[in-house]
Amino acid sequence: MSKVNDSSKSPLQAWILLVLVALTWGTSFFLIKKSLITFSVTEVAAGRLFLASLFFIPIMVSSRRQIPVDRYPYLLISSLTGFVIPAFLFALAGTKLNSSLSGMLNSLSPLFTLVIGVVFFAQPRRPVQIIGILLGLLGSSFLIFSKGAGALNIANPYAFLILLATVLYGININTISRHLSHLPSLAMTSWTFAFTGPISFVILFFTDFFPKITLAENFQPSLILLALGLVGSGLASVLFNRIVQLASGLFAASVTYLIPIVAISWGLFDGERISFQQYLGMGIILTGIYLVNRRERLSIAKN
Repeated sequence: MSKVNDSSKSPLQAWILLVLVALTWGTSFFLIKKSLITFSVTEVAAGRLFLASLFFIPIMVSSRRQIPVDRYPYLLISSLTGFVIPAFLFALAGTKLNSSLSGMLNSLSPLFTLVIGVVFFAQPRRPVQIIGILLGLLGSSFLIFSKGAGALNIANPYAFLILLATVLYGININTISRHLSHLPSLAMTSWTFAFTGPISFVILFFTDFFPKITLAENFQPSLILLALGLVGSGLASVLFNRIVQLASGLFAASVTYLIPIVAISWGLFDGERISFQQYLGMGIILTGIYLVNRRERLSIAKN
């Protein structure tokens, strides 16, 4: 409890970590597409999680005394709702959806985090946070539509896969906030992957993943998948869980608003021009995220 309160006195650290996670996950979409050239949807989804779990093995061993046994069920829930199931949903949906619809639906994560928190976790409804979420959605819409990546087809059945993934993210974030936030973020993430790793291995056992990843001609895509697992799934998850402790689950979920900004920034780096609509969208997003976190900090300060 004191750990969370003390951390809330450093909102700048939470913002820095939020930007780092957005950069990592924003780039992950590009790495997923590169990996799918060689590996199947199942191999990319399970492979990145399995490789990340291998990285965490030494940390699992050294931190085993930091995780109470009664937290294991919640770690299993976090593993399934935050990693295993969404990884397959996003990889499968990515083969059938354009980036506009994927980005729009992914931006619903903070909204579902709030709704699930209020309905199932007895989280208070704060008007300022609701305004911040709506502003974030509005700003994301500006950026997504400005990219001109095609018409939005909500009727596409694959859209429901990402919608389901965002609901699962809401469950995961609220589970972490309520039942796991008092644990050290590195140890907590490591033991989440203690469940994720074996599940992924069993799935990969029935694919051609292990023969493919050992072939010399697949060195580059295998390296990309390794980076996707270690950085996109592993390191980013540690940082994300730390954000939940520093601020709130709702603030951490707002990282999805920053991912379109990352995409626009990559375009700028590649020589593309940024329109007024895109600048406006970025400003609205940052204002919305500020409001989401501002009310949380004020309420802790009063306590």
